Amino acid sequence: MGLPALEFSDCYVDSPQFRERLKSHELELEKTNKFIKELIKDGKALIQALKNLSTAKRKFAESLNEFKFQCIGDAETDDEICIAKSLQEFAGVLQNLEDERTRMIENASDVLILPLERFRKEQIGAAKEAKKKYDKETEKYCTVLEKHLSLSAKKKEAHLHEADNQVDIVRHHFYEVSLEYVFKVQEVQERKMFEFVEPLLAFLQGLFTYYHHGYELAKDFNHFKTDLTISIQNTRNRFESTRSEVECLMKKMKENPHEHKSISPHTMEGYLFVQEKRSFVSTWVKYYCIYQREPKRMTMMLFDQKSGGKNGDEESFTLKSCTRRKTDSIEKRFCFDIEAVDRPGVITMQALSEEDRRLWMEAMDGREPVYTLNRDSQNEAMAQLDVIGFNIVKKFIYAIETRGIDEQGLYRIVGVSSRVQKLLSLAMDPKTCADVELNSTEWEIKTITSAIKHYLRMLPAPLMTYQYQRSFIKAAKLDNPEARVAEIHSIVHRLPEKNRQMLELLMKHLAKVASHHQQNLMTVANLGVVFGPTLLRPQEETVAAIMDIKFQNIVIEILIENHERIFKDMPVSGGGQGNSQPNLPRRRSADSKAPSCSERPLTLFHTPSFSEKDKAVEKRNSVVVNSSADLSSVNCNSTLSCTRLDSVPTGDGDHDGLQLPKQRRPNSLQNPKVLSSMSTGPPPRKARALYACKAEHDSELSFIAGTVFENVHPSREPGWLEGTLDGKTGLIPENYVEFV
Repeated sequence: MGLPALEFSDCYVDSPQFRERLKSHELELEKTNKFIKELIKDGKALIQALKNLSTAKRKFAESLNEFKFQCIGDAETDDEICIAKSLQEFAGVLQNLEDERTRMIENASDVLILPLERFRKEQIGAAKEAKKKYDKETEKYCTVLEKHLSLSAKKKEAHLHEADNQVDIVRHHFYEVSLEYVFKVQEVQERKMFEFVEPLLAFLQGLFTYYHHGYELAKDFNHFKTDLTISIQNTRNRFESTRSEVECLMKKMKENPHEHKSISPHTMEGYLFVQEKRSFVSTWVKYYCIYQREPKRMTMMLFDQKSGGKNGDEESFTLKSCTRRKTDSIEKRFCFDIEAVDRPGVITMQALSEEDRRLWMEAMDGREPVYTLNRDSQNEAMAQLDVIGFNIVKKFIYAIETRGIDEQGLYRIVGVSSRVQKLLSLAMDPKTCADVELNSTEWEIKTITSAIKHYLRMLPAPLMTYQYQRSFIKAAKLDNPEARVAEIHSIVHRLPEKNRQMLELLMKHLAKVASHHQQNLMTVANLGVVFGPTLLRPQEETVAAIMDIKFQNIVIEILIENHERIFKDMPVSGGGQGNSQPNLPRRRSADSKAPSCSERPLTLFHTPSFSEKDKAVEKRNSVVVNSSADLSSVNCNSTLSCTRLDSVPTGDGDHDGLQLPKQRRPNSLQNPKVLSSMSTGPPPRKARALYACKAEHDSELSFIAGTVFENVHPSREPGWLEGTLDGKTGLIPENYVEFV
């Protein structure tokens, strides 16, 4: 199990369990900080001391091998497993390099020491500063609260009201600091997965470059390095999406904390001050209390928020009655009395506020009027999976496939909110739906794609239902790739009929979109990022749910890549997991399939500079933007039909690739001998690789970014070049190299 997710809602409860979870994150950060400092020290020794090179390298390798990553959540993606394994892989490489006794490392400080130092100072240092601020605010809040609760109820009303306002201000500031600290701690934990590994990978690349005797070892390492680079880029992309979701949730909590309090399995829990009489003197002791309504059981524990530790054993008793204390009967405010079945006497307790006392008494059926929390019920979306809904989606899909399936950033680029709202309003209105002409230039493709996404979000429940949301996530976490597909296949056929029909319609369309990824840059992975949160949104918005977004994306990828099998064939009886081979290893990128040239990672090493246009395209395709238009729903009579399209063209294609598509595989690959007679045109030249590529056929070349090819000339296959690398001649994707 990894580190537990820190829920923002727990900041308001500030329970002992929350403090323990927070402390585990703090210990992990401190461990990482110490490890980075040691790693930097070892790296400097490796660079500066040629005489101690052998000793320093072995110590450095041992440090890498001992460190283990801790991920947030109960499961890891294939990319995270690849990244977690990377340090052990690096250690093995360093041990082999030491055996070769090759040259001294050059320029290692720029690629290794500085990035690690920057991460430690900017990220971990910022988390430490946030902890100091959090501890300071905790102490301040507790002190002010205790002082405030000690005020006599006989003071003037104006004085008491002013004191209440001051406590509310301090409490609000404490909650804000707590939320920001929790956000920062989890952010650093996620960042280290890529910002910490990237410098190490770059450092190893430098070693391969400057060590002549390490050439053979570098060739053996290339395969894992390609997988790791892709895994880092995938993890970075998921981080950008996840971070924005978590930050959005934090802002919601700041704006309206009462609307996002966690749903506790207990009836009520929180801090109470209990009056204890000792030797003719009464004192008020602070307890963390948990009341369970069903067995009427109250549990109290002494807990100091300032030190974060328990001060004694838990005490439990069964509740008999609860009565509010009148103000004139006790000098303290917010008090109530309780009687226990298995404990003599009356226990007087003091809540933190009048609202807090009301909630406690309400939970314990106290002798006070019971009020219901005012919660503004959100209007459910009025879109339905009826005839009109299917016709709308079919009409939109047909327009996209006939007008703009090659448009770059399809479904990723968001339409104008007002235009999307207008289109949906017209399309869902039985009086105007027939007049909507999608072939007109009035409706941009990005407006139509945004309308499809928003229609799916307007449904009362996600298309893949709340009921099976967790089942899909669990299926995506299975170790065996074939078991994942089989289990998802089984779950899809448990969906309601209309949901399954709409999902099939959508997946066929997305498969066709992915088949044009060479033009629209929307691969299966990119479509998964766009549609995962829409089709599999959780019922409750929590940090843990946001951390599962990466598995939502994997589910959508599987549905797109296997849509024909999943929707046309019935699942094998007995479920997906039971039919799989249980002893197969967990899937990694390299195990399930070799990464294709279309899976272009963001290179971490020296590469030639891009043109300004290439940089713009690269930046635009590295961040996924989801439509956030808040559109009002429009009722549509299911007995009336809009313009119906009986057939919508669909198609399948190559689903591989991250961002830059590769030319389709040439037919001549089945006969490598044809290559010898292909070359025509200009004289041979040299070319340099811009991106890494893994060969999928014997007649192709595998290479990393920066590789230089000899004797490069055009091939007879469109979009492919022929060149020589290390004495081997083969095909190279034309859009992956530049001539030098």
